This record gives sequence, C-alpha cells and structure tokens, in this order.
Amino acid sequence: MKITLIGVGLIGGSMALKLKAKGLASYVYGVDQNQNHLEEAKSLGIIDEISTLENAVLNSDLIIIAIPVDATRKILSNVLDLVDDRKTVMDAGSTKEGIVNSIEDHPHRNRFVAFHPMWGTENSGPKSAISDSFSGRAGVICDRENSADDALETVQKVADALDMHLIYMKAADHDVHTAYISHISHITSYALANTVLEKEREEDTIFQLASSGFSSTVRLAKSHPEMWVPIFKQNKENVLDVLNEHISQLRKFKSALEKDNDELLEELIRNANKIRGILGEK
Repeated sequence: MKITLIGVGLIGGSMALKLKAKGLASYVYGVDQNQNHLEEAKSLGIIDEISTLENAVLNSDLIIIAIPVDATRKILSNVLDLVDDRKTVMDAGSTKEGIVNSIEDHPHRNRFVAFHPMWGTENSGPKSAISDSFSGRAGVICDRENSADDALETVQKVADALDMHLIYMKAADHDVHTAYISHISHITSYALANTVLEKEREEDTIFQLASSGFSSTVRLAKSHPEMWVPIFKQNKENVLDVLNEHISQLRKFKSALEKDNDELLEELIRNANKIRGILGEK
C-alpha cells in the first residue's frame, strides 16, 4: 500500500515506521511545511520521497493527516478534493467534532475516517518517532457510519498493524472524554509548571530537589503550544467544563487545609484513590 504522510513528526512518523515494519506500507510520500523535518524523516527512513500534496495524494492508496487539529481542518477538504473511491483518508487528531463537521457536506466525505491514536509524548519532530509506540493502546474511530465500508476496513487494518485495539464512538462523545482524560492533564501540567516557575526562582534548586513525582506531573508541560493551543480552542466548551470541575476540586483541598479539616482532607484523598481500581496498580 502506498501512503501519503501529511505531517512527518512524532505521531505520523511513528505510524509510518510501524506500518513499514509490518509490511503494510510499501512506499511513503512525505508532505510537510517544515523542510528540515522532511529531510530528517527521509534520512531516518520514515518516508521514501519528499513530495507535493497533489502528487502524493494522486499516487497513494491511503492518506494519513498527522498535523495540528486547526491545520487538519484547513487542509482536509483540499485532500478530499483530490481523492477517488479507491482512496482512504484518515487523521490522527486529538479533537474530532470540529474536523468532521468541516467536511460533512463534502461529496467525498465517505472516504474519510476520523481516527485518534491514544498515545503521545511531550516530544516532537521526526527524531522523536518510535515504531512500537502504539502497541497496546486504544485507537478511536468516530462516526463510522459516515465512512465507506472499504475505507473503514483500511483504517482497521492500519490499527491492527499498529497493534492497537479499536473503540468506536461519536465525535462529540470523543471530545468530551478526551477533555477529561487528556486535555485537562496538559492544562494542569502547564499550570503547575507556571506555579513553580513563579514561586521558585532558583532553577538549580528546582533541578536538585525535583522528585520523580514532580517530574512526571510536569512532563506534559514540555508539550509544544503549536499542537496544544489548537486542541484547547477546538474543544473549548468541553475543556472549560472539566476545568471548572477541576478548580472546584482544588478549592475543596484549599478549604480543608485552611480550616484544618483533616477528615475532609482524608476523604478527598481516599475518594481519589478509587482511580487505582480503574487504572490498575502501577
């Protein structure tokens, strides 16, 4: 299968490496606004050829869009203009409703499959791509009833080659769930990093005293704004909803400390411990 990879960074690059290793991708065209990333991706074997969008799409069976969600909304219609009934288009964005709504009336809408691989790191660029990064992770397909059967089958084969297990849901539901289990984690990490940077002025002290717990909590604060500002904007209402709840929970902890209410503090922590049973012991 010949593939066009639009966006040769962490997510797209990792997908291409795995699909090549599994033999599903026989040839990969790379399309990206960053020429340095394209050169890096070619040298790393992620892509086989640097190409224009039109040439790549016309010569591919599958087009994978792995760029920030605002850029995906801008380019998706143009990509669908170039495809026929033998080609499949999929994305890898962290928000879905805005993307699917942007092409709901496109004549080739059924060639598109809205896909979200539930994996990512704070790193970016082709050099951060990891072949086995998706193994054991969930892959979400949204609004499958709006995609052609053969297009769905192609994306299901991609997910299988990536060693992912598939989940199906509505785009709107997906955006609510990801706001709670992904997007709020990034906001919290950014906020904590800013809090520490505001209150702890000595960088050497932060470096020397930072525990593994602190480092893991603020790891996501290293994630780039080019990716996350569009996500927050696209999923604004859901993110605001979960942010309000998060602020409410923080106020409960603040109140318990202010009033020396040890019972409430213990209750809040014990209630939070229930997450163990959901996520399992780590």
